[in-house]
Amino acid sequence: MKKILTFVLPLFLFSLTLTAQDSIQVHKNTLNNQMIDAFDKSNSYQEYKVIKKTQLATLKRNILDSVSNLDKRIASQQSDLKLQRQEIDSLSKSLKDTQEKLADSKEKEDGIQMFGILTSKSTYNAIMWSIILLLLIIGGILFYRFLNSHKVTNAAQLKMAEMEIELEDHRRNSLEREQKLRRKLQDEINKNRKV
Repeated sequence: MKKILTFVLPLFLFSLTLTAQDSIQVHKNTLNNQMIDAFDKSNSYQEYKVIKKTQLATLKRNILDSVSNLDKRIASQQSDLKLQRQEIDSLSKSLKDTQEKLADSKEKEDGIQMFGILTSKSTYNAIMWSIILLLLIIGGILFYRFLNSHKVTNAAQLKMAEMEIELEDHRRNSLEREQKLRRKLQDEINKNRKV
C-alpha cells in the first residue's frame, strides 16, 4: 500500500499543478482572437471561407460593443481632457495673478513710497543723502555768516566802546579846557574891572 501511495501521490500532485496552471492561464477573448477562432472554425469552399451566420452575428455584436465601449471611453477621455484643460487654464490664470502679485510685492519691498511715488531704495537713499548734504552745506554757510557777523558785531562794539572812551576823554578834556577858558575869562574880566 505504501508503494502505491508513494507512486500515486506524486502523480496526483503533478496533475493538480497542471490543472492549476491551466486555470491560471486566462484565455483572452479579444476581437483578434475571435476573428482567428471564426476563421479556424469556418469551412472552406474553393478559395472562400464560409462562416456560420451565428458566429458572424456574434462577432459583429462583439465588434459593435467594442466600438461602442471605445466611443464611450473616447467621450469620457475627451470630457476629462476638457476638464483638465479648464483646470489648467484656471491654474495658469491663478499662477499669472500670483506672479503679478509677487512682482508687485517685490517692487514694494525693494522700493519706498516718497511723496506718493514708489522709488527704489537706492534712489531714495541718494535723494535723502543729497538733501542731508544740502542742508549741511546751507547750515555751514549760515554758521560761517553768523560767525563773520558776530566778529563784525564784536569789532563794532569794541570800536564803539573805544569811541565812547575817546568821546568821554574828549568831553572831559573839552570840559576842562572850557573851565580853564572860563577861569581865564573870569580872571580877565576881574582884572578889567579892577582896572
